[in-house]
Amino acid sequence: MASLDSSPEMVAAVRTAMATPIVLLAIPAGVVADRVDRRQLLIITQLIMFATTATLATMTYTGVITSWMLLALTTVMGMALVLHVPTWQASIPELVPKHQMSRAVALGSISFNLARTAGPAVGGLLIATLGNWAPFVANALSFGGVLAVLIFWRREKTESSRGLSFRISLYQGVRYVARKSSMRNVMLGVAFFILPGSALWALLPLVAKQRLDWDANGFGLLVACVGGGALLASQTLYRLQSRFGSDRTVAGAMLVFAGGLFVMSQSTTGWVVAAATIVMGSGWMTTLTTLNATAQVTLPSQLRARGMSCYLTAMALSMSLGSFVWGQVAGWTDLSTAQSIAAATLVVTATISLRFKLGKSLV
Repeated sequence: MASLDSSPEMVAAVRTAMATPIVLLAIPAGVVADRVDRRQLLIITQLIMFATTATLATMTYTGVITSWMLLALTTVMGMALVLHVPTWQASIPELVPKHQMSRAVALGSISFNLARTAGPAVGGLLIATLGNWAPFVANALSFGGVLAVLIFWRREKTESSRGLSFRISLYQGVRYVARKSSMRNVMLGVAFFILPGSALWALLPLVAKQRLDWDANGFGLLVACVGGGALLASQTLYRLQSRFGSDRTVAGAMLVFAGGLFVMSQSTTGWVVAAATIVMGSGWMTTLTTLNATAQVTLPSQLRARGMSCYLTAMALSMSLGSFVWGQVAGWTDLSTAQSIAAATLVVTATISLRFKLGKSLV
């Protein structure tokens, strides 16, 4: 998007286009995942994402892609993710015992951030050597490996409607999340963190392109630094939760993220900005892993997909709204001011979050 239309509003709109379908459809998708065989749903979503990325590759290679086409195809990816993510999240407890859930979620985050660390660097190299279309081809081919895993996965159980209508199933999931205090506080924690924290993702392409005058390789390096920070944090997450508990771990990680965002807002030096992204990656991973594990431990198995879909809706709504807000603020003022305001907001929300307890420790 930065090469098609470099305005802050359009660059931030990419995140909004990915997140908006989740905001609108995640909870109904969670109902489906609690009523239909999850393995089959996951296979379908992988096929949709393969087709979408293959289309992006073709249109980019032929030069017919426009900024609005990019947003439209990104929205389709978001619609596939809206089925994929709650289904995948709900499947994790089938593989690990409850008392190891926090470590399992952290391990998943490590895997994700290893990919986040290496992927952007590879993507930047592909863009530099072959062109903007090349990462989309690699992305499309990557879905083949996931499909192979799903095809050979032999589950011992399957989901059913249990004789309940779709409307009643949806109502049950939302009611549980609304009435369970620890789940309500998880939702608030997500909003407190992501609404201001989304300034990182919404404006990072512009930091690389405009403030540092870096190309795709430079942007890939910054995203890799975020992933590297997340990997570093994963080594201490268990000890932090053991010593401070979930509530103070989350609040402390939010403050760490705010500090990194403020440093980024004030610097035009490459290594300083890279160091700040490492710090923010640490705060991002610690906060969301703790909130995610709390949600999964709290939810009963028969409601897990619906509950996780509510969690994902809170994430996507916060990301979508936050990306829009910070894109607009950066357009009205400048990058530095927008990031500074976001960092200050995060300090306030981190303090408020301590009033909303997440429940017993995960470890």
